[in-house]
Amino acid sequence: MTKVSMIVWNEFLNDARVMKEAQTLQRAGYQVRVFALHTPGVTQEHTVLQDGIEVVRVARSPLWKLRKKNIPASAKVTTGVATPTPIKPSLKMLVFRAIARGWTHFALLIKMLEYRAPVVHSHDVNTLPTAWLAAKLSRSKLVYDAHEISTSREGYKSLRKVVGFVEKRLMPSANGTITTTEARAKYFARAYGVERPLVLQNRPRLVESPRSNKIRNELGLLEPWPIVVYQGGLQQGRGLEKLIRCAQHVPDCYFVLIGGGRLAQPLMALAQALNIQHKVHFIPTVALADLPSYTASADIGVQPIENTCLNHYTTDSNKLFEYVIAGLPVVATDFPEIRKIVRNNDIGLLVPENDEHALSDAIEKLLDNRELRDHFANNAKNTARNLNWETQEKCLVDLYERVLFTPAKVR
Repeated sequence: MTKVSMIVWNEFLNDARVMKEAQTLQRAGYQVRVFALHTPGVTQEHTVLQDGIEVVRVARSPLWKLRKKNIPASAKVTTGVATPTPIKPSLKMLVFRAIARGWTHFALLIKMLEYRAPVVHSHDVNTLPTAWLAAKLSRSKLVYDAHEISTSREGYKSLRKVVGFVEKRLMPSANGTITTTEARAKYFARAYGVERPLVLQNRPRLVESPRSNKIRNELGLLEPWPIVVYQGGLQQGRGLEKLIRCAQHVPDCYFVLIGGGRLAQPLMALAQALNIQHKVHFIPTVALADLPSYTASADIGVQPIENTCLNHYTTDSNKLFEYVIAGLPVVATDFPEIRKIVRNNDIGLLVPENDEHALSDAIEKLLDNRELRDHFANNAKNTARNLNWETQEKCLVDLYERVLFTPAKVR
């Protein structure tokens, strides 16, 4: 078996994209080992998953915990925009953070060198330098999987120059490159003078999730109102404050947000301040295996993302595909990649970004028109037969075959 080292900068508990790629390669005859982060009491340092995928986690430096002090205990909440109040880290804290991250990257590097895989697969730019060095020292091939455009990404403004420098220097050294949308592939090709990366969209696996009352029963919803669902990170730039405010104007409907993130508490407080907590409900992050059953128990899926950065503008996002797989009609922001999916397959309504009234009107239009809602839902079910992970697995396997039989470029 040809070994593959995958490296991620997370605990590898709910990383759907990396899990699907690892499964695809494992089933194609590779031996995949994922190198991730370890949090005592939360994760295991070494485990073997059902598919035979190995996971090796490296404990964070104790200094890493000090960065938690930067997260404020309270958040500023208004009926306008609910956002946590940022606190600028001190120089001492920045030094501690750099030492902690450096220690963790070094530990990951040592583990990967011990494994000596012929292919090192980096997921996102924060793992690229470590993966590049591991590939260089072990004379392995390098695959770079850019999940995001991190030079223009929510929360990455202060790191833009560093990210650009790293990708410009190291991305051309990769033997294979991957990204998530055609727009992002064009961006990377132009920005760094590389061959256009392979596009693997963030599609879920095709699963059958029959309609149920899972959300309704779990939350104890008493009214027979339709359920509008948003699932994903509760983060800045996702249009979630506007979505909460829409609940004031859309009658006889529940809004349910599934996921966690920095905006969770501010959004809950916003719903209370608007006195609509009876209509707006929150479900914490659920296991990947359970998520489809939650999605299928809703009636409409929403993606009100905002144009706060190029990364958002070029996204299609996994949640949009998850709604399709579940057979939900969608209301989504009219961005190029999202537009292609929604219009080409006739699965929902598009709205201008940052337009709260248009978002409310579109949701209300679907709620009032059951025939239109059923039309979009049926189209979504038919679209799911093509827009699933299984239909693009061969592209990943073919890329690996090309990578293994071409000269190494890491320098």
